[in-house]
Amino acid sequence: MTKEILVIDDNSDIRVLICEILREKSFNVREAANFDQAVLEINKKLPDVAIIDVKLDKGDNDGIDLLKKIKKIDDDVPVIMISGHANVQMAVDSLKLGAFEFIQKPFSPERLLNFLNRAIENADLKKEKKDLENKLFHSYEIIGKSQSMEKIRSLISKLGNTESRIFISGPAGSGKELVARQIHKKSTRSEKPFVVVNGALLDPKKYELELFGSENENETKNYGFFEKAKGGTLLIDEVTEIPLETQAKILRVLIDQKFKRVNGSEEINASVRIISTSSKNIREEVDQGNFREDLYHRLNVVPIFLPPLKDRTEDIPELLNYFSKKISELNGITETKLDTNFNLFYEYDWPGNVRELRNLVERISILSLNENISNINLLVQDSLSNKNELSDNSDYENVLSYPLKEAREKFEKNYLTSQLKKHKGNISKTAEFIGMERSALHRKLKTLGVKGVN
Repeated sequence: MTKEILVIDDNSDIRVLICEILREKSFNVREAANFDQAVLEINKKLPDVAIIDVKLDKGDNDGIDLLKKIKKIDDDVPVIMISGHANVQMAVDSLKLGAFEFIQKPFSPERLLNFLNRAIENADLKKEKKDLENKLFHSYEIIGKSQSMEKIRSLISKLGNTESRIFISGPAGSGKELVARQIHKKSTRSEKPFVVVNGALLDPKKYELELFGSENENETKNYGFFEKAKGGTLLIDEVTEIPLETQAKILRVLIDQKFKRVNGSEEINASVRIISTSSKNIREEVDQGNFREDLYHRLNVVPIFLPPLKDRTEDIPELLNYFSKKISELNGITETKLDTNFNLFYEYDWPGNVRELRNLVERISILSLNENISNINLLVQDSLSNKNELSDNSDYENVLSYPLKEAREKFEKNYLTSQLKKHKGNISKTAEFIGMERSALHRKLKTLGVKGVN
């Protein structure tokens, strides 16, 4: 598919020249002379790559503001910043904000095309990885033979062909979205979109815009989550985080089965099935006045509760084997054989629930690729020694953005640094504990650049 490039530069000569260069290479090219024109083009359709001049003369907004806007809409769209008045700080600031590259004018066509092709290749690789991750995630099953899991599987089978609204509760990481996806998959809406909106992540100032969309004076339409899910299923995740004022508007949509975009006049049919979730006790939220009781009754037609992992430890062996297999498929690595009889798996509280267990399996799978680390149970023990480490996804997700080799190195460095600290810098004790030869550990520490090692 031919890639679409958006070129934004207030200098018409330079803008036209760049567009001609790109069209000669068979790219689809759109152009804008200032911030406002660029926003109109972006609202019509996001480009595959944006090339933006840092300084835009007309208006109060410049290229940096445009970079921020694009990254907020979709962080995966590569942006190449260009400038004829560049300095080091300007380049650093652009890269920190997510620019793919910063090029100083004047530049040769070859240099621009080189960066552009690299940006496209990088974006394509990210998309391929996400598509693979989504494919594997969507293929996940409800795992476990505990009574609670058997009951949930039975409910999913019954609910698939109904239009009933469903409310799924349970602690964070217990698998609420997976259950919702399974219900959608078995429904008559399965060929239509499954759209997720997280109430906790929405911009508080733009709840209605995000949910219902909007119309601008130039008749540009921005579609909200209700329209994006048309004909399919809309999962409102952490619905208790949505403010009361917006709750009232959602209630009206459920009653009328139609809505209007913000600043719009057209009534749109709300042809969606609503599934909602919360990690909080919604009944308590209602009693405390944080959630509308009338909306609660509209959403809670069929309640499903997902128990924490610590209350269904009999499912852990099956979960361990299942995730180990899935992760090996995703990363193209040898499947790690975990000791499902290891007591720590059943003694640990699992504050992050099934998500935490999955994160643990992925971490161990990567770490155990080191042929010198033979004791898998010791890796498990060390990983679970800090209860917050795996349930906090921020660092975890950052590491997953790296290629396998880099991710493995980062895992190993953190792990070995932690072990050295635990053994007060004693190489021999550290090597004995983790199951490595002392000389091999020395080499590994030097290779990873762990400080304090001669």
